[in-house]
Amino acid sequence: MKSQPLYWFGRRRYAADFPPTALALEEPDGLLAAGGDLGAERLLSAYRRGIFPWYGEHQPILWWSPDPRCVLFPERLHVPRRLRRTLRRGGFTVSCDRDFQGVLSGCAGPRRGGGGTWLHADMQRAYLRLHQLGHAHSVECWRAGALAGGLYGVALGRVFYGESMFSRITDASKVALAHLCRWLGEWGYAFMDCQVHNSHLQTLGAEMIPRTTFIALLDRHCEQPPAAGAWRLPA
Repeated sequence: MKSQPLYWFGRRRYAADFPPTALALEEPDGLLAAGGDLGAERLLSAYRRGIFPWYGEHQPILWWSPDPRCVLFPERLHVPRRLRRTLRRGGFTVSCDRDFQGVLSGCAGPRRGGGGTWLHADMQRAYLRLHQLGHAHSVECWRAGALAGGLYGVALGRVFYGESMFSRITDASKVALAHLCRWLGEWGYAFMDCQVHNSHLQTLGAEMIPRTTFIALLDRHCEQPPAAGAWRLPA
């Protein structure tokens, strides 16, 4: 498929690749470019540069690189008391890459308050393709054989880019995140990108860092492979 042109905000030109993240707008924070496509090559190029797509169903594809950036270092995960009790009780079974499509559908479902979703059909197809190519992964949380919650994201080198999470049962997505952070630490991952500030994730240990620091971390860790056996859990 031929790559579609990408418009750089603030520049009267089109290009096949992305502009420097330093050219992103301050308002709205991080808006960098519009257009292009959601092909695997384009998406991987974007993530490697600290850029991600986020747009409504009837908008052009919008690309973002906000400053500061929200990240979570696996070893700094904060587990609140209630979540610790939930983990000790062991009422959930957690897996990875067992039902990527199910997690996508869950993340795209209705939200509390009746808000819509940014994870429309084109986005779902794009991330499913990344999963098929081995770049996108899911963590599933199960209860009584039913999918209770989970999360998904993109992995490049030793960086995991978290995209979305959902719960159908209280704490299910938090349980998935707690297991993911443990696995990421075991697999040698440096950190998880959370993209933009989220008060929910902040209570779990996410922190804000300057975009320049974030890009430097990508330059350091994206080219380093994770430990052998990453994303392959025992049956």
